[in-house]
Amino acid sequence: MSEEIILPKTDLSIDRRGLFTRGARLALSGTAVALLAGIGTGAGIRPVSAAAMSADVDTLNIALGLEHEAIAAYQVGAESGLLTKGVLDVAVGFQSDHKQHRDVLMKTIKQLGGKAVADVKHKFPVEKLKNEVDVLRFALGLEAGAASAYLSTIPGFENRELAKAAASILGVETQHVAILKYVLGDKPVEAPFIM
Repeated sequence: MSEEIILPKTDLSIDRRGLFTRGARLALSGTAVALLAGIGTGAGIRPVSAAAMSADVDTLNIALGLEHEAIAAYQVGAESGLLTKGVLDVAVGFQSDHKQHRDVLMKTIKQLGGKAVADVKHKFPVEKLKNEVDVLRFALGLEAGAASAYLSTIPGFENRELAKAAASILGVETQHVAILKYVLGDKPVEAPFIM
């Protein structure tokens, strides 16, 4: 199965506002969904020791908590009334990506015999969101944090299929970061390596 990145069919001349207007967003790859859901290779998620499986479930639950937070944050942004139509459309698209991540993570945790963490009430600095740029900077901070968290989890997975799937989600998170930075006028990629 090859990985798919879903992009809209557009011309190549994209300005900052046009990036949002055209709805450029990325979806979780088919391979990652298959790996997490255990259907990609026919073998499913390979068994590891009970302790390792428990540690992997704990790590997946941390990722799930981040996805819950991202979904809630994008809802705050969407309901703020501060986003223009094109920006709102992309924010809702990013939220959809996070919902797909959440759903697959929950299914995988259950498949591994774990219990998925429930969503909690999130405290966001809503009072500091005064305009569209504030909302975008807020989203950027959360996306950058999620990308960093996924990056740190990859080496810790005992099950390598889970590590590959986390890397795929990391790719989506970093693309969200790059798009948000570009629209904000920041340099989308600051360095050739992420540490």
